[in-house]
Order: sequence, then C-alpha cells, then structure tokens
Amino acid sequence: MSTILFHSIVFGPIKSRRLGNSLGINLLPDNGKLCSFDCVYCECGWNKDGRADQVIPTKEAVFQRMRERFAELHAEGTPVDTITFSGNGEPTIHPDFPEIIDFTLKMRDKYFPNAAVSVLSNATMIGKKEVREALMKVTNPILKIDSGLEEYIRIVNKPVGHYSLRETVDNLKKFNGNFILQTMFLRGNIDGRRIDLTSPDSVEPWRKIVLDLRPREVMMYTLDRETPAKELEKVTVEEMETIAAPLMEAGITVQIRG
Repeated sequence: MSTILFHSIVFGPIKSRRLGNSLGINLLPDNGKLCSFDCVYCECGWNKDGRADQVIPTKEAVFQRMRERFAELHAEGTPVDTITFSGNGEPTIHPDFPEIIDFTLKMRDKYFPNAAVSVLSNATMIGKKEVREALMKVTNPILKIDSGLEEYIRIVNKPVGHYSLRETVDNLKKFNGNFILQTMFLRGNIDGRRIDLTSPDSVEPWRKIVLDLRPREVMMYTLDRETPAKELEKVTVEEMETIAAPLMEAGITVQIRG
C-alpha cells in the first residue's frame, strides 16, 4: 500500500484541486499518523500503520518553522492562496491548536495578507469550546460528515473513541452556517459488507442535515488517490450532481470534485 505522509511541519505550497496554491501545516508527527478517525480512504493509510512516530511538534517548534518558511516564501515571491491545516491526521487534536491558529493569523497578515486560512477537520473535536472558537476565526473551517447514517460513518470513517452524529450536528449548528461541509462519496466492499454512500438511506438523511445546518458551502468529492482499503470505487460527477440538485435548488452553494 502506498501512503502519503507529510514529513515536516510546513510543506508545499502544493496545488490543491479544492484550495488552489496551498501551503500545508502539519501539527501531527513527521513520520506517523495520529487521527480520531481511521477512514478507509485516507491517503495517509491506516492508523495502526502510522504508529512508528507518535510525537507531535511543540507549539514553539511550529511557531519557529512557520516564521522561517513564511519569510522564505515571501522573499521568493511564491504565491500562497491558502494556508491549510491538514497533515498526518486530525489537526484539532493538537493540545495547542487554538494558540497555533492565533499565531498563524498574525503570520498570514504579515506575509500573505490575501491568503485564506483553511482547516480540514473531521469535526470530532468541535464539542470543545476552545477548538470551536478557534475554527470560527479561520477563513475556511472545512468540517466533515460523510453520511447521514451513523452506521455508515462507523464503517467508512471508523471513529476512534466516542462519536455521535447527533452531537456533531448539534455542535455544527453553533457555527450558524459559517463553515464548509465536506463529504466523500464512494462505494465498495468494506469489512465484508457492500457500502454505497450514494444510496438513498445515506443521502436522504445527509441532505436533511445539510438543509438544517445550511453551511455556506458544501464540498462533494470522491476518490482521487490510492486508499488503504482496496475494494473502493469512485462515483461519477454526474451522480454527485444528482445528489446535489435539491440542495442547489434550496440555495446552497455546492462544489463538486470528481
């Protein structure tokens, strides 16, 4: 299995199909994976295969590397469209995540004032007030719900520890629509069971959640890279367009990436 790990705190910029010229920030281990989900499609591989390195960088190390790299890129004239927290797992589990966001915003204002700050998150930590408030400060809090059926979330996303779809939705309501909802669409055989995230039992309650939350945008996407689970299949843009149609008719902005 081929996996993609990010071996530094600041990486890129890389061209993102969703975010443009993206400068990545990894708050997780350099050579391992640490996440509150264990998604069957994660480009970083399974959690169990990423345990050789479980050391997260200190906030001081993050600050120092950001100072250095931001200054280098600014001096080079390298364009940065967005500063994106992603990396080798779930960024919001870093204990100093709120303070790191405040520092990042100051650095953005100094070196790349036109850049957005984005956080790709599975939303498992938004029950913590300090994490939620930090996410509310960034340009693009991109938060995940892959199905309207919790049973499918448990199969596809494999939450580590406590997870409740209802609690997640309740916490997302506190954003008052000022967030981006990210959803993966796929189908395939997982743990001996056929799962289809485009099926009505998954999509219909998902649409109800979207209409209830009314996020400022919905990002719908499908497989683009090698996955740790092997019997997964992409869905088509046309299928996602059909799923999105009622949402768009209701005035919700939808971005689809095949």
